[in-house]
Amino acid sequence: MKQKSVLISESIPLLAWVLLGLLSLTWGSSYILIKKGLIAFSPQQLAGLRISLSFVAFVPVFLLNFKKVDWSKWKALVTVGLAGSFLPAFLYAKAQTELSSSVTGVLSALVPLFTLLLGITFFTLPSSKGKIIGVLIGFIGASFLVFTEDSSKGSENLIYGFLVVLATFLYGLTNNVLKAKLQDVSSVAISSTSFMIIGIPALIILFSSDFTTVLRTHEHGWASFGYICILSLFGTVMATLFYFKLIRITNPIFGSMVSYLVPVVALFWGFVDGETIFFLQIIGMILILFGIYISRK
Repeated sequence: MKQKSVLISESIPLLAWVLLGLLSLTWGSSYILIKKGLIAFSPQQLAGLRISLSFVAFVPVFLLNFKKVDWSKWKALVTVGLAGSFLPAFLYAKAQTELSSSVTGVLSALVPLFTLLLGITFFTLPSSKGKIIGVLIGFIGASFLVFTEDSSKGSENLIYGFLVVLATFLYGLTNNVLKAKLQDVSSVAISSTSFMIIGIPALIILFSSDFTTVLRTHEHGWASFGYICILSLFGTVMATLFYFKLIRITNPIFGSMVSYLVPVVALFWGFVDGETIFFLQIIGMILILFGIYISRK
């Protein structure tokens, strides 16, 4: 009973809130960057470039932290690499060939729900009533945003929406693996090692395509490449370091709350890019923020 009360009243450090804000801004901007990258490149090329560029950026970091890696936990590191970066990169890129950047960002709010369900089911994750209620309120807010989108495209885009749902499921799995299996490993070591694992397959996929031809010949090739570079360095490399750090100093449920703020940022960029935002979507965003507050209480 004493342990449960400690969990309910656990203190979230100021650094965690700062990281939460930075991650929300960074990841919320990722969807508009994916949209711009898809102007010239195919989903396969975009995802391959995104991971390959991140892989190159992480090489010196990995070499500096090689001795800190606990290779006995290689299964968890492989899981984090595949489920936390590799597969979602391809799923999101493919989904956004049919879904708007704002809708894709909204669907990312499913991450905390999957984190909670997987944590309780498979990882014996302790949770409080406040966390559960907060997650559910946030999910209701996300539903407001989803169902106020253009309904005429709902069934047509169902498969592409499922790709995003699958990606959020994988993120939920990653959250729990990080907390349960890699709690004592530094976030830098986790990030760099996971990208060393998935970097080579990404390079093979990338160079098996004609991305260099697209880069040279497409009128928007270099512009799209620039957007993907920003996506890789900020939306993947920097954000991954921050996110793994956030999970280590808090818990999977709090860490996944970033997915409640991401839709707000994604909708903002969608609006700037000409996508429509409805009144009920504003209500949904308010519910999302309220869900975070309740989960904290």
